[in-house]
Amino acid sequence: FPFKLLTGGVILLKAKVNNYPDSLNFVLDTGSGGISLDSNTVAEFKIPVVESGKTIKGIGGIRKVSFLYNAVLKLPGLEVDRLNFHVNDYSLLTSVYGIKIDGIIGYSFFSKFIVNINYDSLLIKVFSIGEYKYPSGGHILNPMFTALPIQTMRFTDKKKFYNRFYLDTGAGLNFLLSEQYVVDSNVLKKRRKQPLLTQAEGVGGRTNMRITIVDEVKLGPYRFRKVPTYLFKDENNITNYPYLGGLIGNDLLRRFNATFNYVKQEVHIIPNSHYRDDFDYAYHGLSLYYIDNQIVVDDVIPGSPADKAGFIKDDVILALNNDISNNIQMYKIMMQEIGVKMNFVILRNGKALQLSMKPISIL
Repeated sequence: FPFKLLTGGVILLKAKVNNYPDSLNFVLDTGSGGISLDSNTVAEFKIPVVESGKTIKGIGGIRKVSFLYNAVLKLPGLEVDRLNFHVNDYSLLTSVYGIKIDGIIGYSFFSKFIVNINYDSLLIKVFSIGEYKYPSGGHILNPMFTALPIQTMRFTDKKKFYNRFYLDTGAGLNFLLSEQYVVDSNVLKKRRKQPLLTQAEGVGGRTNMRITIVDEVKLGPYRFRKVPTYLFKDENNITNYPYLGGLIGNDLLRRFNATFNYVKQEVHIIPNSHYRDDFDYAYHGLSLYYIDNQIVVDDVIPGSPADKAGFIKDDVILALNNDISNNIQMYKIMMQEIGVKMNFVILRNGKALQLSMKPISIL
């Protein structure tokens, strides 16, 4: 069945739950230890759920969740039963992508099948557990599987570092390191250019991070140079440091067609047509969200190009370079041009204004 890619390489697919008629939008996420529904979707369809004392952890923090027990996930040509969906508020993710996010599909699905993700054809193929012949070529990774695949790998920044990292298809970034790991391991100590402050979003909410690059990331035999890297002050230890150093996100993983075989504890990767795609080094310091059918400025990093251009919180973006599509994902892609003057029309206190901004490079 088909899927689409959101900004950052995040996978979005359509599915139904139980006998509710509408198709829902799910993120396919190896970084999720279960399967879940959005609380707003639950309220809209009046889906009966049960309160629980359980919690989930995400980039934005820790939350208590309720459950829909013993439910059925209906994908094109495939029904998966006896699933326990936890319920979480994904309104933030909806505002990030400008598309309603109704849930996240993780371990509860991946653990039952062999799942092939083809980023060239934008198709997912699902196989029953058993003997399986991987596509010719490529490389077989052998992660440890708890609920999440954990890969031991090397990265380089002036010197070589070895650690364990989540393989996280639900993370719309390339590489993330725990700030505590960075401090304890003296990573980036000799880098002249200081990391820049930015903002990122996850299951638990939004949080401030820093962004920089590392010289090289090596996944299996494949090497990537000058990889954009988020530094995460992990106050709730989502990354399980010191056991793990961080995660590999899907903006890097999407450069391979991948087969996840949880039962055999294997992930087969083979370079695809996106393997040599340029990384996004642009930095502007502008946080945009899609709220009530408008693209709204939520945060402006002090001293950033957005701050110098005159943006303030609650500005509404009406147009970017004469594009009036109101498509937040398209605007974010357009804002990846380093050093290129971008002309915005914004609405502030009921008045239309023009602002110009040039993103800078994190290199």
